[in-house]
Amino acid sequence: MSMTEPSSGGRFGDFGGRFLPEALVPACLELEEAFRAAWADDAFRAELDGLLVSYAGRPSPLTEAARLSERLGVRVLLKRDELNHTGSHKINNVLGQALLCRRMGKRRLVAETGAGQHGVATATAAALFGFDCVIYMGEVDVERQSHNVFRMNLLGAEVHPVSSGARTLKDAVNEAMRDWVASVTTTHFCLGSVMGPHPYPWMVRELQRVIGEEARRQCAELLDGGVPDVVVACVGGGSNAAGIFAGFVDTSARLVGVQPEGGAAIGRGLPGVVHGSKSMLLQDEHGQVSEAHSISAGLDYPGVGPEHAHLASGGRAEYPSVVDAEVLDAFQLLSRTEGIIPALEPAHALAWVVREAGRAIPSGSTVVVNLCGRGDKDVAQVMAHLGHER
Repeated sequence: MSMTEPSSGGRFGDFGGRFLPEALVPACLELEEAFRAAWADDAFRAELDGLLVSYAGRPSPLTEAARLSERLGVRVLLKRDELNHTGSHKINNVLGQALLCRRMGKRRLVAETGAGQHGVATATAAALFGFDCVIYMGEVDVERQSHNVFRMNLLGAEVHPVSSGARTLKDAVNEAMRDWVASVTTTHFCLGSVMGPHPYPWMVRELQRVIGEEARRQCAELLDGGVPDVVVACVGGGSNAAGIFAGFVDTSARLVGVQPEGGAAIGRGLPGVVHGSKSMLLQDEHGQVSEAHSISAGLDYPGVGPEHAHLASGGRAEYPSVVDAEVLDAFQLLSRTEGIIPALEPAHALAWVVREAGRAIPSGSTVVVNLCGRGDKDVAQVMAHLGHER
């Protein structure tokens, strides 16, 4: 199984596609045509690569986590995408979409955000390119990620709190798509993950592929031409996981996407359509979308990217889950053993490694963990949780 182009209709096996209001179909067709042309244009690719180096700070290092490795009995390598400008992997995707927005002659970006990292990255790119920018964010996430809300405002973006539904990421996506419907001639919807209607899942994966390609080269240098035994990333929508998996899908490496227990669409969900594509989705007995729960705002989503559903159905990747308490423990463990405070999102990936080292991960294995975000934004929330527990 490979991670190449989807079918002409945007399908990854049984998943994906384009399930949209009629008003948005032309916008997606325009976007697909523009992205195909841009991705085949050497000048576009060179400009994006230049921004990734000079502005975002790529390549991100692959760090040997020596003390954590000694404790767990497996060799842990951290792909340090939290060191990118804005503090996460989100900037990789947003810079590409901002260039595409300019190429299409549009001057306004709208985006959804949960943890705020995609919102911050979008607001950053809008400031860089001189675009207007509106970010939709659920009221629950506005409260628990107030630090990132301030950053977005500081960068010149308007943050619109969303009061509908569970007031989290799913509802923010709904509002951003409504905005796009009403303003499609002047606006580009800068979707932050490998979800939504075609071409978004494919396009965002290609823009995040840089993570996996870098990690593959770095592992080859560090492991004398070899590949790691396991590649692990957190999964909500799943863009950071898709990006790093793309670099190893054609190798013997085991691919593991770690979900929050309260949002484990792969395992607990059923096939369904949400936000313009078919994937695995948390649903009730009436087929209505169920609310997800995660301690991390960025993983608080009831679905998963359609390519992840495809990788799971074909057995190429596996998608276990962890509970909040395991995530909090892993958050503290990495901080204390390596002096690196992770975001709560990649702390899910770390939590699975901590739990399974010496069990599902044989002792002595080499494990690459995609550290896709830093934990500045989560310190107050973690402090409140730990204080409450005491």
